[in-house]
Amino acid sequence: MKGGSDERMKGGKGMKSMWEGKMGKNKVMVCNVRMKMWIMRAITLLLLWTCTAQLTAIGEVWGSKLLNSWPSQVNISDLHVHQKPFLPANRVYKNNGYLMVSCNGGLNQMRAAVSSVPADCICDMVAVARYLNVTLIIPELDKTSFWADPSDFQDIFDVDHFIESLRDEVRVLRELPTRLKQRVYELQPLSWSNLSYYHDQILPLIRKYEVVRFNRTDARLANNGLLLGIQKLRCKVNFSALRFTSHIEELAHKVIKSLRQNGPYLALHLRYEMDMLAFSGCTHGCSEEEAEELRRMRYANRWWKEKVINSVPKRKKGLCPLTPEETALALKALGIDRNFQIYIAAGEIYGGERRMRNLSAAFPNMVKKESLLGPSALKFFQGHLSQMAALDYLVSLESDIFVPTYAGNMARVVEGHRRYLGFRKTIVLDRKVIVHLTDQYNAGNITWDKFSNSMKETHRNRMGKPKTRLVITEKPKEEDNFYANPQECYSHILS
Repeated sequence: MKGGSDERMKGGKGMKSMWEGKMGKNKVMVCNVRMKMWIMRAITLLLLWTCTAQLTAIGEVWGSKLLNSWPSQVNISDLHVHQKPFLPANRVYKNNGYLMVSCNGGLNQMRAAVSSVPADCICDMVAVARYLNVTLIIPELDKTSFWADPSDFQDIFDVDHFIESLRDEVRVLRELPTRLKQRVYELQPLSWSNLSYYHDQILPLIRKYEVVRFNRTDARLANNGLLLGIQKLRCKVNFSALRFTSHIEELAHKVIKSLRQNGPYLALHLRYEMDMLAFSGCTHGCSEEEAEELRRMRYANRWWKEKVINSVPKRKKGLCPLTPEETALALKALGIDRNFQIYIAAGEIYGGERRMRNLSAAFPNMVKKESLLGPSALKFFQGHLSQMAALDYLVSLESDIFVPTYAGNMARVVEGHRRYLGFRKTIVLDRKVIVHLTDQYNAGNITWDKFSNSMKETHRNRMGKPKTRLVITEKPKEEDNFYANPQECYSHILS
């Protein structure tokens, strides 16, 4: 029995050993299976990652092509994709200091240094800041001169657009850092200066004091002899960066829409306001009482240096704004249809309805912003001449024909802007010839046909077409103004 038990025990141990052997093999097999599974998972993840990377790369290369080949019926705006517009990176440069500017005069003096929006001043000072590698502080608008009004830069122009559109050219700040407000050095720059003046005379002052402020900056850069890049920058500021506020643009579009509903229109920049006549000393057609009123006004304003003015020779030289009567004859002689809409881009005409009688009779479809918008819409502009001028600027810019009666700043800037937009028709009146012919006609010395033919021949090449700027090196005030004919900036039209 014992022997049997021993055999059974041996048999049991053998079975146990076999079982344990099988269990060991099973464990090894399970481990192998798990190992293979982990390896397969790793390989799968690796393949997935590789495919993802490859697809991303392919998407970057071909994405635009795929989008371009997308059916035209799909509108991107329908997908509610709102992307921030691309803006170039800020220009990186060593900041040499800060430039502050006080722009005096009307809208156009400020816009280009618009009559009466500030531009010459702003455009030129951006160019100076770019050339000197200095930070420009948002220009101040003069509130002390005769033409000043309470408007600030942000009341006329879109500040955010101005700063962002120039970020690749010059650094612009809304205000001077507090720590520098006690370090400002003030001066009045020389008129019609070239870049060497700013480099040699102004830059050392900026480096010394860190901040320079130009007070009463009616001085401007020279018209000619500047770097091509600087000339193009002046255009970029004037025609792109200086955008009027949305409120001004909305009202201007309302006026333009109202005019367009009745057909084409001519914008007449009739510079025959009281302040203009007092300043220029031009009194042709005025009564003795009116001439005396204008004289007193001129003497009462300390900003106007010229006091004694003889109107007769000045008018004969073509240095006076045309009167409403002269303007009516000129437009008729040039063949403007009497039924054409005439938009008066101006303030209150001196002498009122009495002086406008001939012009109204010659062109009965004459309108003003006051009649198109009404008092409630214009209430916003009361006391803000520059904003009213900005409205006239935009309406004049979009007109079918633009006719200025005086070569003021607004006339020049609108003329240049219309050239820049594709040489839109602008009749640049030759006042000297018009005065001579008008006097001859009114005296009965020439017939209407002679008068009309002479007018048409005189202005045949004065319609805003491409031309080369007149350069008078020693007399910059008498040469063609850069902003009236920015010929360096027409490549986008003529190419």
